[in-house]
Amino acid sequence: MSNLVEINFDGIVGPSHNYAGLSLGNLAATRNAGEHSYPRAAALQGVAKMRHNMAMGVAQGFFLPLPRPDVGWLEALAADDTTEPALMAGAWSASSMWTANAATVSPAPDTADGKCHLTVANLVTMPHRSHEWPDTLAQLQIAFADTAHFAVHAPVPPCFGDEGAANHMRLARAHDAPALEVFVYGRMGGPFPARQHEQASRIIARQHGLAEDRVLFVEQAPEAIAAGAFHNDVVAVANENVLLTHEQAFADPAGTYAAIEEKCPGAQVVEVSARAVSLADAVSSYLFNAQLLTPADGEMTLVVPEECRRNDAVWKWLQDMLAGNGPIRHVKIVEVRQSMANGGGPACLRLRVVTDPAAVDQRFMLDDTKASAIEHVVGQYWPESIAPDQIGSDRLAERVRNARARLLDALHLSELV
Repeated sequence: MSNLVEINFDGIVGPSHNYAGLSLGNLAATRNAGEHSYPRAAALQGVAKMRHNMAMGVAQGFFLPLPRPDVGWLEALAADDTTEPALMAGAWSASSMWTANAATVSPAPDTADGKCHLTVANLVTMPHRSHEWPDTLAQLQIAFADTAHFAVHAPVPPCFGDEGAANHMRLARAHDAPALEVFVYGRMGGPFPARQHEQASRIIARQHGLAEDRVLFVEQAPEAIAAGAFHNDVVAVANENVLLTHEQAFADPAGTYAAIEEKCPGAQVVEVSARAVSLADAVSSYLFNAQLLTPADGEMTLVVPEECRRNDAVWKWLQDMLAGNGPIRHVKIVEVRQSMANGGGPACLRLRVVTDPAAVDQRFMLDDTKASAIEHVVGQYWPESIAPDQIGSDRLAERVRNARARLLDALHLSELV
């Protein structure tokens, strides 16, 4: 029996969580720019989501917030009193909470050397995220240090934008079986930047040792990007042999489905028509930025944000789906309002890694004891709220640094300081 299972690694929302509206093309983030944020509530909502998934029997890990404000970034900008507020805010961004952008992961059954390969994303398209990768890489190298099981790679060259697993899907009869890996890229030219470059995806596929007949490179629909689907995971999500997708997710839907069926026999495509759910409703509700999971009972479950229940068209489609005889048997709702308001749903908050949990540094694996420790530190030290004019404050900076240090200490990961 295989020891390989899917582990969802969620990012703990950092104490500098704020709404600076830095992400062009992310409509929720830009719409809420300048609002007060609530870091404590955001982090506790994230832990509650992780507990929710553990209760279903899903293996759960976590990643730590990155050091903020990033002094090295400010030094690189030669920051002073004349520095643009958006650049200053970039040093404070807690966007590493969305670990779907941390890396692209190819599990051992897919790779030539039988190791799980992880390539940290360079995130060069957005300045506030472009300086994340060195600290993210440091965490990956600790969490997946066992070189008998893992190969952790530096980012692809920065001339090719790479946004990690948010533009990558895996289809197989089971998590521990060899899979078809689907890489989704965008074309430039629309009103918002296409963040995933085709060449970045191809480099990663070669670097991970993926066989040519087990990969697929697919163009994201320009209209999806223009509607605010800045990553593919805003309009499509896959789990085992099921692809849940919006009708307008891909530039060539019919060709994409045919290629998937040819390369992954038995794959099931569940398409949501634009007539039933518009792109605007899909983006605002984050129907597809959900976690499509196989719990311990084996009945595939879609974990959606509360916003899906509040959208009449989306909620009707979900109820109609459940009334049918499709592969997705349950819909569960989680509250991640603070993340949603900054443009990230349940899927944004997690990186999926199929591996033997025993091979992972156990300090990054969540259990009830660690979850309680995180909740305690967050409740004691995370700011309750952050106003826009507090960004850049020395007093807030000290509080943010102290909060993170307390968490590292509680989780015995002080080497990440």
